[in-house]
Amino acid sequence: MNKTTQTVESAGGAFHIEDVFPLIDGGRFPVKRIVGERVEVWADIYRDGHDVIAAALVWRREQDREWHRAPMTHHSNDRWGGAFVPDAPGRYVYAIEAWTDEFATWRHGFELKQKAGADLTLNAIEGAGMLTKAQAGGQAAAAVILRQCEDFLQTGEAAPLLTDELKTAMAESQLRPDLTRSQLFPFVADRPRARHGAWYEMMPRSQGVHPGQHGTFQDCIARLADIADMGFDVVYLTPIHPIGQTNRKGRNNAVTAAEGDPGSPYAIGSADGGHDAVHPELGTLEDFRGFVAACKQLNMEVALDIAVQCSPDHPWLRDHPQWFRKRPDGSMRYAENPPKKYEDIVNPDFASEDAGALWNALRDVILFWIDQGVSIFRVDNPHTKPFRFWEWLIHEVQLLHPDTIFLAEAFTRPKLMKGLAKLGFTQSYTYFTWRTQKWELEQYLTELTAYPERDYYRPNFFVNTPDILPYHLQSGETWMFKSRAALAATLSSTYGVYSGFELLEHEPIPGREEYLDSEKYEIKVRDWDKPGNIKPYLRDLNRARRQNAALQQTGNLHFLPVEDTNIIAFVKESVNQTNSVIAAIALSRDVHEFWLPLGDIQVGMPDDRRNVAAVENLMTGERYPVEHGGIRLRIDPVRDPAILFRCLA
Repeated sequence: MNKTTQTVESAGGAFHIEDVFPLIDGGRFPVKRIVGERVEVWADIYRDGHDVIAAALVWRREQDREWHRAPMTHHSNDRWGGAFVPDAPGRYVYAIEAWTDEFATWRHGFELKQKAGADLTLNAIEGAGMLTKAQAGGQAAAAVILRQCEDFLQTGEAAPLLTDELKTAMAESQLRPDLTRSQLFPFVADRPRARHGAWYEMMPRSQGVHPGQHGTFQDCIARLADIADMGFDVVYLTPIHPIGQTNRKGRNNAVTAAEGDPGSPYAIGSADGGHDAVHPELGTLEDFRGFVAACKQLNMEVALDIAVQCSPDHPWLRDHPQWFRKRPDGSMRYAENPPKKYEDIVNPDFASEDAGALWNALRDVILFWIDQGVSIFRVDNPHTKPFRFWEWLIHEVQLLHPDTIFLAEAFTRPKLMKGLAKLGFTQSYTYFTWRTQKWELEQYLTELTAYPERDYYRPNFFVNTPDILPYHLQSGETWMFKSRAALAATLSSTYGVYSGFELLEHEPIPGREEYLDSEKYEIKVRDWDKPGNIKPYLRDLNRARRQNAALQQTGNLHFLPVEDTNIIAFVKESVNQTNSVIAAIALSRDVHEFWLPLGDIQVGMPDDRRNVAAVENLMTGERYPVEHGGIRLRIDPVRDPAILFRCLA
């Protein structure tokens, strides 16, 4: 567990509240959860002396004033626990309150003296006097207190003061003069799409049907039925904005463009507009809104690519030249990522004297596209921009639109990637693309599902991207494409493919992990029903994900000890513990026969955990009993490199 210490004391130094869970870096960054799900909070709470302590968990929306409260329960060794359920997406704060339960303290002392046979007359009067001071509870509690007080006064017996009903009423009603509240801890409740979904990335201009002809939003709409049939939840578009002419790149990233070359969509901005405009050849803004509506009709969402960079022709360079750096000779400073140079791109200067206006303009870009119906944004290379900018922007946007999701596209150093997630990015790219060996995958997933990473880092496993054709796909072997899709779709609750993956596209630039004839620099037209495609396989994977909540989360994952080094096996359990899935996936093309041990796996609710008695194949529906603590399996990767089972108790 994440046990970042945070000690809080009252003015008198009586209470200590420490080892609070969950926390990220002592409460510096928000913990992430999903709306509607139970959030458990733990803390060590203690004080000097022997007085009885009471504690409560309090929480509210960040912009609200009214607190919600739930009691915390003492477990052992001063460890207290409580829980709450956020009922709407948004940014929250929570805290822990502790105080002395004076009536419970009196009752505890009274009972000890009663056992010792002491004279308790004055003690009883003292307890009754405490009843007359109670005033903060509800009507039901007040009625109990009044009745028990009257019973004591009429009989003189202490018994009315010792009922559990009165103890509960007094716990609610008595004043709390030494109440201590911890610092406020940040918390984000996201909608379910923040944790699970299947992404399909496509280049809008390549969705047409005529070679060399620029695709339109209408062409994109025509493709949606096919994408929806494969079971994808999010259609992610590369930049849709006007593309500059100055220093436009040619095919295969050539420095000079030939006539008719469309340029890179990441060279954003021309005389037709900037980040809040659409490329004229794609259509109009109204056409784009029609595309968003068409996705919604098919239960899919649109994700937009946000690249904080500009073509030299972007209107901002004309209207806000102070936002950009110049070289000593007065020429424009182009973007670089050594050893590469991007002559078609310039980066805004976040250190300029007018940086505040730049920040506001970029925030307004996000808000503009939210107004057009978009609530998911993939951010290009966020690690090259100031961290404090992203923390500010995401916070500003989510206060207004708490449903907004931000995906960080940052293939960089591990701590930097995690830092972006802490700052507020909802999801993050990962190193999955390059993890191929069993030990690598197990080690990496163990890291991502451990504390504290699981409380702030939500992985999105992309099998390929427009920039990355990993070496293991360059052979074009069908089993490998299926294996990587199965790994991504089952290990992570969120994964993505870049269009062409389903067609087994695999031609690289020799010696590099990049596509030859990349559509980043030209328009492609494809036969989306090309023989040999794996669209049915992706459809079956995505159907299994939708039908099994265990595959809609990443954290509850346990690897199984299969002796074959080229078989990775694991079990995943849903958040509510009602669904468990076992996966066994081949990492080589050989036929594998192996023993899958299941003896110590239990499924079910906490009060009714049972060993797995049988498994059901998610694709075929066949059922197999678990005998001798496991099951013997055979995988022929040429046919299917993965077997998925639902656990039956």
